[in-house]
Amino acid sequence: MNLEPALKELKPFMNDQQQFTALPAKHRKKLALYYCLAEKLEAGRIYTESEINDLLDWWAIFHDAATLRRELYNKRLLNRTADGARYWKGEDILPFEAFLAKYC
Repeated sequence: MNLEPALKELKPFMNDQQQFTALPAKHRKKLALYYCLAEKLEAGRIYTESEINDLLDWWAIFHDAATLRRELYNKRLLNRTADGARYWKGEDILPFEAFLAKYC
């Protein structure tokens, strides 16, 4: 998947290690950040809540894994069990432009 447009928008929020340093204020840029995070997850892999938190804290060094996890779930980029113990990448993630059109 070509994330070039999303990454270009997010460049001011990234450090040299390609980690996100802040959550953008603008809604469209937040959506782009969520989408980029979801694309980093392995398809078909089941993660524990702790694993998801650790990954999100590594990829987004502003350390708000709870918000990111919730937004990934709310935007159907991440699925979870009813008790929130297991997470996995959404199976039917829309292409980036369609995702933006749906949630903007």
